[in-house]
Amino acid sequence: MKAPCFELKEIRSGDPVRLSDYTGKPVMLTFWTSWCPDCMQDLPMKEQFYQHADPDTIGFLTINVTGRERSSDAGQDFASKNSLPFPVLADNGRETYEAYGCAGVPTTVLIDKNHNITHVFNDQSSFMDIVKALPAIME
Repeated sequence: MKAPCFELKEIRSGDPVRLSDYTGKPVMLTFWTSWCPDCMQDLPMKEQFYQHADPDTIGFLTINVTGRERSSDAGQDFASKNSLPFPVLADNGRETYEAYGCAGVPTTVLIDKNHNITHVFNDQSSFMDIVKALPAIME
């Protein structure tokens, strides 16, 4: 399945970010909310991954599902307070979350260099499950 295109604002800078900015590059995409305990376990592992990943070989994006937050600025507050080093995009409510067929948070989607969705991991998946699937998108 082709990954749905999106253009969302980076939550802190306001800069637009598009999936098409990563044309020809595999992407790890994670949907999250600030109130979710599983997300709070997942994001630090994603932060470690991000800090060691080569940005020339894989794109890494997170999307705060603003339509599932308790307040309009909860995701921005969380990203700033925790100094998240990676791009944090603000969903338009639940638009991108629903376009990707997500049913919960966190959801991590692996997208190959042709921007086909190869794997979808839900809140029951371990970070190791995600890491083990990475070679399939890096070809």
